[in-house]
This record gives sequence, structure tokens and C-alpha cells, in this order.
Amino acid sequence: MSTSLTTCEWKKVFYEKMEVAKPADSWELIIDPNLKPSELGPGWKQYLEQHASGRFHCSWCWHTWQSAHVVILFHMHLDRTKRMGSVRMRVFKQLCYECGTARLDESSMLEENIENLVDNLITSLREQCYDEDGGQYRINVASCPDSGEHRNEFCEACQEGIVHWKPSEKLLEDEATTDASKLRAQGGCSYNFFSLRWCVFWALLCVLIVYLQVSFHSSAIL
Repeated sequence: MSTSLTTCEWKKVFYEKMEVAKPADSWELIIDPNLKPSELGPGWKQYLEQHASGRFHCSWCWHTWQSAHVVILFHMHLDRTKRMGSVRMRVFKQLCYECGTARLDESSMLEENIENLVDNLITSLREQCYDEDGGQYRINVASCPDSGEHRNEFCEACQEGIVHWKPSEKLLEDEATTDASKLRAQGGCSYNFFSLRWCVFWALLCVLIVYLQVSFHSSAIL
């Protein structure tokens, strides 16, 4: 897939989904290869996608490779008075592992990956530009297998100082957080027999037992 086709596909999916999400507003998507992380103008917001997958192609030695560590940077701005918004986007590239050429070729992505990534972008837009509950982010964006250790020296995002994680590490982190939440919830619902409420219960039960014993002995004597 060529770079121009990838750009057209991004815009096609973005415009279609924004027409459904915010039909009263006009949004544009601009590809900006010079976009810098955390360098924001007044009123601009940032969203960083850290676990996309894509296929890279080296125009020098024709080597192709897949990566589950593609980083995409978005800067977003909404003019509420004009009801017009703008998104600037940069897909960080990778050096060729084979020839080590200085040419940082862009990645191409499957259409279903782009749709998931645009859904994440719109979720962030709702939260940051509209102060809405954007919904749930799609964690399982990466469609290609995790090929092992990420090589920072070949990654443009890493050279820009962006620290990003593997999809597998994020999933493990989310699972650990979920399990911990479940344990806390179960702990909150469990019975604590040494709580004040239970102590009062046991005290009243003892008083009742003593009362019944005294009553029984009194009846026996009479």
C-alpha cells in the first residue's frame, strides 16, 4: 500500500466516522510529518496512540517488515464558535533493519486497524474537545504478532523521546489491574466476624443464652 493510499484511507474513515459522531461540526484531518510531541499551541490537545500495528517498506533495499509498535501522534483543536475542528497527525516511522538506511519509510495499515485507531481518536476528541464521556478505548489494535524486543535505535518515536510499551505488556497490566479490583471488591463484600456489628451480635447472643439458662433453672426449681 502506498503512502498516498494510506493517507486517503485515513481521511476517508475519519470523515465518515466524524459525520456520525459530530454531524453539526466540520472537522479536517491533516498529515503533518513535522508534528512534535507535547509542543501544543493555545487550545490544542494531544492524543498519542502507542500500540498500532503496521507494515513498513524500505525504498532502498525493498525489505518489508511488520511491527506492533507503531506510534501515532495526534494534535486536536476545536473552535466552538465556528464549530470547526482540526486534527494534525503524524505516523512515526522506523529504520530498515536490513540495510540500516537513513530513510525512515512510512508504514501502511490494514483498513480494520485504521477504523479501530480512528475510533480511539474520536474517543479522545469527545473527552478533550467536547468534555464528554468518550467511551472505551480499543486496546487490541495490533493485529500482527509481537515479534519480540522493540529496538529503540530503529524507531523514530523513540528517537523523539517517546516512551511506549508493547501491546502484550499493556494487556498484562490491564489484567493485573482488573484482578486487583476484583479482589478488592470481593474483600469489601466478605464478612468480617470481628467488626463492631458482629461483636454486638455475639454479645446479644450470649446475653440471650444466659437468660434462657437462668429461666430454665428457675422453672426447674419451682
